[in-house]
Amino acid sequence: MKSYETKIRIRYGETDQMGVVYHGNYSNFLEIGRIEWLRSLGVSYKQMELDGIMLPVISLSLKYKKSACYDDVICVKTILKKSPTATIEFDYEITNEAGEILTLGNTILAFINMKTNRPTRCPKFILDKLQN
Repeated sequence: MKSYETKIRIRYGETDQMGVVYHGNYSNFLEIGRIEWLRSLGVSYKQMELDGIMLPVISLSLKYKKSACYDDVICVKTILKKSPTATIEFDYEITNEAGEILTLGNTILAFINMKTNRPTRCPKFILDKLQN
């Protein structure tokens, strides 16, 4: 399936007093990976919401293997797990500059029609982009 890699430099505010990334920040790194994955397809999450579709996270899991620290550059690899339906599922690998796996993750998001607040199928324009 399609994947995309995003580099992120760890900011001071994302760390604890020991200079280690606070565990709660990893969900933000996954979000950055998803947004950039969509952007790489030519899809704007902002425009998708303006068109009435939102993508709330309905499942999130993380496995921490090794710490990231202040000023490290991490790579978030976002991998589409399977073709989207009413949900879209991603696996993630966060690595350091040496290529060591720091964190593994998975998210499932639901396509929601903002007018009805009900689940809907993946928009055709996204499915079309995945065929290219």
